[in-house]
Order: sequence, then C-alpha cells, then structure tokens
Amino acid sequence: MSVSRCGWVKLSDPIYVAYHDEEWGKPLHDDRDLFELFSLETQAAGLSWLSVLKKREGYREMFENFDLQKVASFDDERIDTIIKSPLVIKNRLKIEAIVTNARRFLEIRNQFGSLDAYFWSKVGGKLIINDVSDYRKAACTSDISDAITKELKKRGFKFIGSITIYAFMQACGMVEDHENGCICKSR
Repeated sequence: MSVSRCGWVKLSDPIYVAYHDEEWGKPLHDDRDLFELFSLETQAAGLSWLSVLKKREGYREMFENFDLQKVASFDDERIDTIIKSPLVIKNRLKIEAIVTNARRFLEIRNQFGSLDAYFWSKVGGKLIINDVSDYRKAACTSDISDAITKELKKRGFKFIGSITIYAFMQACGMVEDHENGCICKSR
C-alpha cells in the first residue's frame, strides 16, 4: 500500500522521509528546539535543506546541543574552532550568525519569558493550517513572516529573511503547509 507524502520529500533518502514524517510541521514549544531549528534554517540559505539535515548532529556537537546560554558566550576563538570542523557548513558569516542570534534570543527570552511565547504570539498561539494542493504552489513568505523578519532584523538578528522565517514557521509547526493528501496533514 502506497503512502502519500508531500511532493518535496525525497523518498529515496530516509533522513528526509523521517524529518517530514516525524518533525516537519509538528508544533514545537521547547526553547532549545526552537533555537536549534531557527539556527539550522539560517544555515540552509542558498543550500538544500537536506545538506543541513545531514550535518545536524555535527551542529549539535559544535553548538553545545543548542544551549542558548552557552552559544551566546562563544568568542572568536570558539568560532574559529567551529569553522575548522568538518561537522558543519564552513561559512563564517552563518556560524557567526548563530552566535549573534543566540545573544539576541537571550534578550527576547528576558522580555517575553521564552522563545515559545515570543514566536507563538505572532500566530495568536494557534497553528495556521493552509490549503495546499501542490507544494510548488505553497507560499514561501507571508505577512507574518515579513513582520517577524522586520522585527528580528531591528533587534540585530543575522542571516534571516522572510523566506527563512517562513521556512522556520513551517518547520516548527506555526504554519502547516503539508499537502492536502499527505499522511501528515492536520495530524
């Protein structure tokens, strides 16, 4: 019996299938998980998401399992060590962005209580379910992702744009863009 998934899933790659089936679009509320996903989305700019997923464990190792406090304390020496590692994508600006963004997230956490409270307030605390007949016709930005991007850039966040923020919103379940016939639609 054939299982229907979103058309973007590379069925030949078990990492991609597992990510789609077990993670993508499921609402996340844990600050560590949100920080990890946000950071990984910034790494995907200009690359395939699969290339980032394949290095996910390396990022976890190099970034102290995305402990916000620890990452925010990284200095230039630590960044140099990370850049030399084969475990991550070797792009200094992207690596520096994770550290800068961690520092900005600490400010957000202090102001809003948690990253969860901050991000989910942008969608009224509820998942937005979109009618997606074909992933190629799905939105890649929204008014909400535009507004979040503008606000985060004002706060000093790096390596973000509305497409990256919308991808983050999809991945962490703020927006559900599974195709209508997908086994994961509105689970």
